[in-house]
Amino acid sequence: MSGTGSIVEGGAPSARSRALAVLRVRSRALALGVLPAALAVVLVSARMTGRLAGDPWPAVTLAVCGVALLVLLVGGVFAAVVLRASPAVTPTVPLPESAAPDLYRLVRDLAERMDVPAPSAIALTPDCDSWLEDRTHAAHRRAGISGGRGAEPGAAPVLVIGSPFLWWMRVAELRAVLAPVVAGTGPSAHPDIADARGFVRGLDAAVDVGSRPGLGWIGRPARLLLRLCQEDAAEMERGVAAAASDRAQGVDYGLRIVAQEQVGLAYAGWDRLLTRVALPAWRMGRWPAHLDAGVVSALTELSRRDRLAENFTSRLGERPACDLLERPGVIDEAASLLAARLFHGGPAEAGPDWSPVDWAAYPEEVVDRKWRAEATRLHEALDALAVPTGPGPTLDRVLGYLTDAAGECAAGEALAGRLSGDLAREERSAGAGGTDAGAAVARGADAVPLFPLQPPRSGRDLLADHVTAMVCAAAVDSADAAPGLDWLDGPVLLVAGERRADLAPRVLSLVEDGDPEPLRDWLAELGVRPEKPVRLV
Repeated sequence: MSGTGSIVEGGAPSARSRALAVLRVRSRALALGVLPAALAVVLVSARMTGRLAGDPWPAVTLAVCGVALLVLLVGGVFAAVVLRASPAVTPTVPLPESAAPDLYRLVRDLAERMDVPAPSAIALTPDCDSWLEDRTHAAHRRAGISGGRGAEPGAAPVLVIGSPFLWWMRVAELRAVLAPVVAGTGPSAHPDIADARGFVRGLDAAVDVGSRPGLGWIGRPARLLLRLCQEDAAEMERGVAAAASDRAQGVDYGLRIVAQEQVGLAYAGWDRLLTRVALPAWRMGRWPAHLDAGVVSALTELSRRDRLAENFTSRLGERPACDLLERPGVIDEAASLLAARLFHGGPAEAGPDWSPVDWAAYPEEVVDRKWRAEATRLHEALDALAVPTGPGPTLDRVLGYLTDAAGECAAGEALAGRLSGDLAREERSAGAGGTDAGAAVARGADAVPLFPLQPPRSGRDLLADHVTAMVCAAAVDSADAAPGLDWLDGPVLLVAGERRADLAPRVLSLVEDGDPEPLRDWLAELGVRPEKPVRLV
């Protein structure tokens, strides 16, 4: 049985019929472009045979020929842009076959069982998703974006796998999850579907070209054509997905239902790890070098806390999918660096101001530095507001300034505004410091995060974070406390080796109500001396 047509017809509605509808939009646009030229040919032929000898036909023929020439010129430029413009490619970590021979064998075995072409290559993305991506466009080859073996037009797409899946899932679970994705290479090989996808990608790239100065006229017809074929293109992709799912029914279907639960769990753990653990490190100019290994620790901790996840830890005795890699630590480091680039806008390469950090060193090199950097910023803001210094950068200075018996918290509002302004200036200064050519190359085209993790923090949130950091730094300096790492919540304060999770409401009482008493009682209980100067950065 063929691995193309039979799959396509299984889609509901037929993916091939939708692809033909997309191609009809292209044909009509082409016909509209050559219509003036056809009319010009008719008029010239009629003039040459003497059928249109009198006025005003000479002038009409000349005008039509001029319009036809202009339309052909504009249409030719537009068609060239659509054909040559580089479609968007997701930044990924390439995974050559020498780095994961077992994974390539697993994928090829899946393709053989489903009678579809095997993907031309495999790449990893630091996200909880997997898909097929066509990288055979001529612009990709010119830019050196390899599509693996057979990157010429018509080759199979690249299989992009979410790197957290390899560390959290077991081999059998990964196989079950990838089956419907790999099955999509069958429809991708159908010439009509491949042609329709190429046309849509070309239009999308042309819209991007049209955003450049002086090329705005290209974007307008490209957007019009995209609107005309948008519905059919979407239905075509749904048909392809339905066809691929039908073809994969016979491959580990029962296990796939269980594996889908792991997909949701991996997504939840990955999101918490990025927002609570990785983001504070990225803001300090450090990037955790083993995020994928960290997601296993985070999900194991989630399993321990959540009774609904209790049974998931029994899976950890089975072979993990990362065993399919030859050097999982190296791949994890590359995926972790790419995650920082995508979600935070960090440089594309490590450097003196952008260095990796291991999990064992995270509490001292990230948590402690974060607290002291924020405590420093807090006292600098107090200096700018002309708050008396006293014996030095003490916690008492912060408590005294924010205490407000009336509960109006005007001092807190002023301090929050100052912190917001200072932080914004620091971020602008950091961005301006990287405008030289070398830094621009290091950061790449996506210096701004493509997928920001969190919206900007409010002034009140910033103030609470900075007061919390000041309290934690004071506890480390004057009490039996230490910085720690919680896999689900990020930086935490450890007292006598145990996490103290009761600080936040007391800080909020001070920041929002101007009431320091709950926090002072907490400090007295731990033996923290608020009058003692804190070591700052």
